[in-house]
Amino acid sequence: MRRLFGAAILIGLAALLLLWGFWFRGSVDQPVRLTVAEGASLSSVAEQLDRDGLIAGNATTFKAFARLLGSSDPIQAGEFAIPAGASASSILEILQHGRPVVRLLTIPEGMPAVLVHEKLAAVSELTGEAPVPEEGSVLPDSYDWQAGETRAAVLERMTAAMDKALAEEWAKRAAHSVVDSPREAVILASIVEKETGKASERPMVAGVLSNRLRIGMALGADATTIYPITKGKPLGRMIRKSELAADNGYNTRRKAGLPVGPITNPGRESLAAVLNPAKTDALYYVADGSGGHVFARTLQEHNANVAKWRKYRREKGI
Repeated sequence: MRRLFGAAILIGLAALLLLWGFWFRGSVDQPVRLTVAEGASLSSVAEQLDRDGLIAGNATTFKAFARLLGSSDPIQAGEFAIPAGASASSILEILQHGRPVVRLLTIPEGMPAVLVHEKLAAVSELTGEAPVPEEGSVLPDSYDWQAGETRAAVLERMTAAMDKALAEEWAKRAAHSVVDSPREAVILASIVEKETGKASERPMVAGVLSNRLRIGMALGADATTIYPITKGKPLGRMIRKSELAADNGYNTRRKAGLPVGPITNPGRESLAAVLNPAKTDALYYVADGSGGHVFARTLQEHNANVAKWRKYRREKGI
């Protein structure tokens, strides 16, 4: 009887050692990234770990120990960082309760649709094709994405974010805003976005452009003249006289009023600026050499400011 009891203890100890060896001993040689598909089950993940050689035993053994010793919480979808030395137990813990790897794709304010499309296409870990988005339909921001996700899905989040931001800002529009629709707000905001890179100036630039629209004065924004030529990409040269005279629906030097569409993807601050522009009498502005602009109420004041700007350019060899 004692011999049988002793044998049972030895068998039990051997089983515990086997359990320890499979479930708690590290079996990953080097750090790896593991992508778990949406809706993956414990069984499918066990088979994936077995195929990738990340567990000491096989899929059946992993599932058995997971049900016996692991949590009953569901497996998460996403991309996970599995450290070197991870055991089957720690891998299950990461997949159930760890935080997926966050990858961000940043769309800066004022990035035109063609460049958004190129940026999405350049992310090799994304899949499928995405169309060139409609100009002004993407909200500049940082967007998380997962390896293997479709470009179309990421683009859909970008456009949904713009729809939401535009609705929120439109609901807060001031009575003195000159735009009559959300689309007009996006068009004017896209011009503000291109006219100044200084965030603090956006309401003032929006105020000047609003004043011009209100009195039927041409907006005269060079960025609108360039847009039909490059679709928002840098021109890389001076604007030609023929281009300044072109009647193409965008050239705001040719005709008064808004262009036929946005010329870039404006950020939330530019949307807010055109929906609540600064109250000002100014009708003109010109660069001041500091990255900002100097504003004027009359053409005489503006011409004096332009002369100062030209002198500054000559002195700096620009």
